[in-house]
Amino acid sequence: MAKQPKPSATPNEDAIQNAEATSIVPVEHVQSRILLIRGQKVILDADLAALYGVPTKRLNEQVKRNLQRFPADFIFQLTSDEKAEVVANCDHLHRFKYSPNLPYAFTEHGAIMAASVLNSERAVQASVFVVRAFVRLKQMLAPYKELAAKLDRLEQKVRDHDKDIVAIVDAIRLLMPPPEEPERPFGFRRAKKN
Repeated sequence: MAKQPKPSATPNEDAIQNAEATSIVPVEHVQSRILLIRGQKVILDADLAALYGVPTKRLNEQVKRNLQRFPADFIFQLTSDEKAEVVANCDHLHRFKYSPNLPYAFTEHGAIMAASVLNSERAVQASVFVVRAFVRLKQMLAPYKELAAKLDRLEQKVRDHDKDIVAIVDAIRLLMPPPEEPERPFGFRRAKKN
């Protein structure tokens, strides 16, 4: 018996999957470029420029020309320590190692705004895949937040149980008769010679 194809969760899901299969940038490639810095999921300027098909210098020029469109929650510049950590942890960023410039990090909203200021066809197309990658990461991380909450509750229960067990053991010790002292042997004891 042949397997029936699984119905789509949404009417647009097949179109999204087909678009991803023929896209200029696979969503998985975009996902691999998203980093967690300062507690935010971001993509660095060099990776974003490569996705949008422009030089990093041009992307940063457009951002500087349109600073009013990029508030602090859309974009921030990495510190020297953050840059060193990113270079050490991400093989594809080895080119930053000797660069005197500190890279910019774009949040999801900053990446979309960058596509709008670049105003190129590829940037507009790629921004859709960048947004999908951020959304997919959020969906992937949601179960982990639930798991972390469950682990916290379990840890608290274990702590409570540990306290209860200690109280039970103490109560049992109180009910037990005191240990008998060992009897002294009969007879004469000689002192040991050194």
